[in-house]
Amino acid sequence: MKFIFFAAFVLYGIAVILEFTGAAFKKDKLLKSAWFVFLGAFAVHTVFLIVRGIAAKRLPLSNQFEFANAFAWGVALMLIVLRGRLKTDWLSVVAMPAALLVMTYAALQPMEIRDLMPALRSAWFGVHIGSAVLSYSAFVIAGSISLRYLLAVKKQSADERALRQMDYLSYRLVAFGFLFLTVVILSGAIWAEQAWSAFWTWDPKEVWALITWIIYAVYLHLRLRMKRRGTAMAWFLVIAVPVVFFTFAGVNTFMHGLHTYG
Repeated sequence: MKFIFFAAFVLYGIAVILEFTGAAFKKDKLLKSAWFVFLGAFAVHTVFLIVRGIAAKRLPLSNQFEFANAFAWGVALMLIVLRGRLKTDWLSVVAMPAALLVMTYAALQPMEIRDLMPALRSAWFGVHIGSAVLSYSAFVIAGSISLRYLLAVKKQSADERALRQMDYLSYRLVAFGFLFLTVVILSGAIWAEQAWSAFWTWDPKEVWALITWIIYAVYLHLRLRMKRRGTAMAWFLVIAVPVVFFTFAGVNTFMHGLHTYG
């Protein structure tokens, strides 16, 4: 099973190298090769998820390794869907490294399969954690697009139409991620009441999920009510990504609470 995981990891790495090289030297063949290698990596990654789930006899989402692995898979899936539907080839150069980064974090975590804790044996398990995967993936790709936007503005390498596309796509991804983060918080509250007899315990993970929710709520308010666009909003989303990563990994590393097993 580890061989399948590391095969996917190596393929993601090769895809990123090919993508960067192709983009730097403007070699279409390298860019196409990078995309096909990335698709191969995603296929192998999907096989790993299935095999892991069969071996564990549950959804492979219960610990930090499994969540990080699913997070990386979610970023890759979202990139594939967006590129396929919108023909946004430029997205690969920023989103591929994001998937590889999360995959690298997963590779550093213990990979042993463990039984679910009693508190996790709930129908809310898949809803709560699956929604977090989709939410975090959307936020990371929105931040990646915003980084691309800022680089394009600085280098004056994109026309107004391309910049508007990046700006609007990042907004749509934030709206998508915000919806699923809301599901995460609400389902978590219901689940917590069932498991611990309290809807909210001010656990560090809960607090940082709420902080993340508030940050993206502010973004949506500025976007929809204040009609903010462009560079300022792009910076907002780039700066917000470290908060997402801290909620995902930093809380488990530096803080202890009811979600430490996660």
